[in-house]
Amino acid sequence: MTALRRSVWGASVVVLGLTLIAVLISGVSFNYWLVILVGLVAGNAIAYATEYFTSYTEKPTQGIANATQTGAATTIIQGLAVGMMSTVLPVLIVAVAILLSIWLGFKADGTIAAGLYAVAVAGVGMLSTLGVTLATDAYGPVADNAGGIAEMSHLPAEVRHRTDALDSLGNTTAATGKGFAIGSAILTALALLAAYVTAAKIDNLNILGPTMLPGILIGAMMPYLFSALTMMAVGKAAHEIVFEVRRQFNVIPGLMEGTGEPDYKTCVAISTESALREMILPGSLAVVVPLVVGFILGKEALAGLLVGTMSSGFLLAVMMANAGGAWDNAKKWIETGQFGGKGSDAHKAAVVGDTVGDPFKDTSGPSLNILIKLMTIVSLVFATSFGSGWLSF
Repeated sequence: MTALRRSVWGASVVVLGLTLIAVLISGVSFNYWLVILVGLVAGNAIAYATEYFTSYTEKPTQGIANATQTGAATTIIQGLAVGMMSTVLPVLIVAVAILLSIWLGFKADGTIAAGLYAVAVAGVGMLSTLGVTLATDAYGPVADNAGGIAEMSHLPAEVRHRTDALDSLGNTTAATGKGFAIGSAILTALALLAAYVTAAKIDNLNILGPTMLPGILIGAMMPYLFSALTMMAVGKAAHEIVFEVRRQFNVIPGLMEGTGEPDYKTCVAISTESALREMILPGSLAVVVPLVVGFILGKEALAGLLVGTMSSGFLLAVMMANAGGAWDNAKKWIETGQFGGKGSDAHKAAVVGDTVGDPFKDTSGPSLNILIKLMTIVSLVFATSFGSGWLSF
């Protein structure tokens, strides 16, 4: 992990140096370089917070591992608690970054518009080390698949032990990448929301307005509906694959004994087709709901919708990503020999937690990043088409 940290900090130093040169040459306010710095610091702070809550060397994940001794139920409860607790630091970090960015932008040009522009610049700063972040994020699946190949190839136990250690680190780096993504998505969505308010010519947003609060409530509901649909999609795909695996055990001679060859292609086809089919409804909702709210309730309600989606979506995405990573690494911690190691009752409970955590961290959590940005962009594209709404007061 130390090498990965050095790469991120090295990239951050390079970005700060190059942007400082660009600011000095272009003659723009030095405050915008400070905004880039705010974005970089916020991104790295979120990464450290994520690492703390998902690494098996830290107390939160070890607490989940300890809970496995009393069964799967306490494992799930402890994992959910860790996921919820892990939202505190990222929210505070992003809130401080937004306030500092707006203040620096306002001091630079004297307008609130400049402050909102500075928020977008902070988002760019947070993503300016994207090359390194993506590399560390991609490391996780590579290590995971290496472990799968080692197990299917019946390689020696020490090989699997090494790949497990790499996989555990990969779970943490993957969660860190998701934290970067959702944090930058909030900053980007806030800038896009400001652009929408300007394009829709909304002069004043009153939270006590007749359509504003309903819009906020509908927006806060959207990430939960979207997550429910994606979780059910995973459940349906798993259901179909389980039946296919059982069918193959019944019809392929020697498969149970390990002498037969399973039909991998059919299982892959089922999962791929299910993934594409089941995403039609969630994807459509992300596009249709902003249009329906904008035309029926009006442009102010749509602004409330976006605020609600950003707020609840940010929290839910962080909770799911970190809870899933913590469940997975709790299982890895037990597999190192803690609480009886592999095959123990604690390990069986940890496997249940890991199974629940997989759709959390790999499906629903990351998908909320797309939901937030897609709804905001759709609203911005059609901003000039919305008026006071069909249910105007």
